[in-house]
Amino acid sequence: MLSRLQFAAATMFHFIFVPLSMGLAVLIAIMETRYVRTGDQNLKRLIKFWGKIFIATFVVGVVTGLTLEFQFGTNWSRYSAFVGDVFGSLLAIEVLATFFLESTFIAVWIFGWDRVSPRVHLAAIWLVAIAAVNSAFWILTANAWMQNPVGYVIRNGRAELVDFLHVIFQWFAILEVIHTVAAAFVVAGFFVLAVSAYQILRRHHVELFTYAFKVALVFTFINAVIVAAEGDFHAKIVAAKQPAKLAAMEAQWETESWAPMVLFQIPDVENERNIVNLVRIPGALSILAYYYPSAVVKGLKDFPPEDRPPVALTFYSFRLMVLLGFYFPILTFFGLLRWRRIAESRRYLKVVLYSLPLPFIAVQVGWIVTEVGRQPWIVYNLVRTRDAVSPIAASQVAVSLVAFVLVYSLAGLIAAFVITRFVRRGIPDQSESHH
Repeated sequence: MLSRLQFAAATMFHFIFVPLSMGLAVLIAIMETRYVRTGDQNLKRLIKFWGKIFIATFVVGVVTGLTLEFQFGTNWSRYSAFVGDVFGSLLAIEVLATFFLESTFIAVWIFGWDRVSPRVHLAAIWLVAIAAVNSAFWILTANAWMQNPVGYVIRNGRAELVDFLHVIFQWFAILEVIHTVAAAFVVAGFFVLAVSAYQILRRHHVELFTYAFKVALVFTFINAVIVAAEGDFHAKIVAAKQPAKLAAMEAQWETESWAPMVLFQIPDVENERNIVNLVRIPGALSILAYYYPSAVVKGLKDFPPEDRPPVALTFYSFRLMVLLGFYFPILTFFGLLRWRRIAESRRYLKVVLYSLPLPFIAVQVGWIVTEVGRQPWIVYNLVRTRDAVSPIAASQVAVSLVAFVLVYSLAGLIAAFVITRFVRRGIPDQSESHH
């Protein structure tokens, strides 16, 4: 449990900054493309403003990512020994093919202003954005293999890779990549929307931040719709590959056809029932899982208690994720309706500003559904989490867990302070900028 808490703390902190830096790279690349086409020096100042925030998020994301990979050796050595041939190859490709590319060209982009041609500089930020998404692809493919292991054989008591293409092109991986990358883009999009709204509300470089707001608005709306639409496909593959997770997500205790979707319910885990069942839509869960209303959905009672995921945490996290998943496209759609008068829509700008924490919450609860819902398996139906942990004393893990939380809290506070300072300072006036 301590090792799980440590990995959870590290992952959840890491995933505050990763989606932000990944999405910011793409948004900055879009804005810089327009700057290169128009030569508008004001756009250059706007891009440099976002660039400072991007670099801060990138640095913290990299530092926290490194410690995550070390935990496979320190806390989960039995897991690494068993699946290293499959899992290790995917992480190795991520480091060799994308991390070095990203790190090299981010240096070109940071230090290349006025030293390389505008087109080379633009190419650098696009390469950083592509590398960031590529990095996500390999890591999410590795996670998808843990959710639905394919392309391996068991030899000498360990999993060995036999079909690399099956691993990277299985549907579970493709859907997980689309869902998570689009969700990351929603996080970054909302960040740009909220910061731009803040600057417009204080009447600071209104024209520039209105432009940034509009770019982020279209970007966020498109990705929010992708997340919501893809979520439906994802539900069907979870139903097929991880039926216990689906049952926990919906607190479905009984196996039944015409399985209903219940909009308001409170699970009573001890007594294996729901104490509140309000607004039942007959057959809706069967349709969500298997396309037709009379399909049989397997209930939690048909799984041995030791094979069930933690129901309450999975259920409430899923409910919150879905609720927010509907909120984001609706809120951004209202922004598109106000396209011409966005700078005057003060109430709408305030709603966007106060919505800033919500996408971060959404991706965190999304990961809780994904990872907690997979329990008690670290590799689904292959390795139990308890069998994957390193043979080390609980006291050692307790010390490192406390150290992790303290160090990450400090890093988070410093990053928040630096980013907040950049935001409050805004875009310096031209005389100050030139100085």
